[in-house]
Amino acid sequence: MDLSSLNLWNPAAGIGPLLALATAFFLGVIHGITPDEHTWPITFSYSIGSYSTRGGLRTGLLFSLAFTLQRAIASELAYFAFTWLIPGARWNFLLYMIVGVVMLLSGHYAVHRHRLLHLFHSHSLDHAQEPRALPNYMPLVHGFIAGWGTGAFALIVYSVLAPAMPSAYVGFLPGLLFGLGTMAMQILFGAAVGAWMARRRLADAARVWVARMVAGRTLFWGGIGFLLVGALGFLDPELGELGFDTGIRVHNLAHVDAGFLLAVLVPFGAGAYAMVRSLREVRGRFD
Repeated sequence: MDLSSLNLWNPAAGIGPLLALATAFFLGVIHGITPDEHTWPITFSYSIGSYSTRGGLRTGLLFSLAFTLQRAIASELAYFAFTWLIPGARWNFLLYMIVGVVMLLSGHYAVHRHRLLHLFHSHSLDHAQEPRALPNYMPLVHGFIAGWGTGAFALIVYSVLAPAMPSAYVGFLPGLLFGLGTMAMQILFGAAVGAWMARRRLADAARVWVARMVAGRTLFWGGIGFLLVGALGFLDPELGELGFDTGIRVHNLAHVDAGFLLAVLVPFGAGAYAMVRSLREVRGRFD
């Protein structure tokens, strides 16, 4: 295998199996480390709720395990030329809505148990119920759902790399290698977010409380964002064509569009709002 022939921007059809697998893995690494609406918002939200390096690492691992399983399955199906796996823009926006609903419900679960009102209005912390820990299986659910998103990476894996395999017995390998590359970066990303939360200068009980509130609110408001963008794009798929080229020949960085904005605004917009609000509420409660 000649790695000098590796082309991560536009791999050509007909490349050899080993080069196809190497391409899949390194594309997965890029996918995991660059802003992507199918990974960053979800890993960030669950990792910050874990309030520890180990918990964030586990979140990244669980999310990307399910994501890897999905990509391996889809890669195998693509080998048999199931072209429905490469649908139009409406499919991606429909997936945004599904992901948004799961995020919204997860956030609702984390922040409170009974009243949706808590998410919209300030409430007395003395009477607020302890926010729930997010279930460990939720990153798995989210990872499997998010994996069905389409985009440059998925199209390359399904239409170029999977058909390069020598037989149906190994048709799943490009998706598997792509998922493993994504997993490597998502584990590091999740661990970094968890470590950052663990280093906040708060008492242990306060840090746990803030972490879960931030995770819940980020998921909830991020879910609303996914739902709105998904609904608008489903009604008018031309929304997916809006944006501008950056000139950077790296997938996920080459074009700023609705997906890119979701990937950046959910963790850094909704996440920042949730952090500021939760820190303001916690003052005096755990002193």
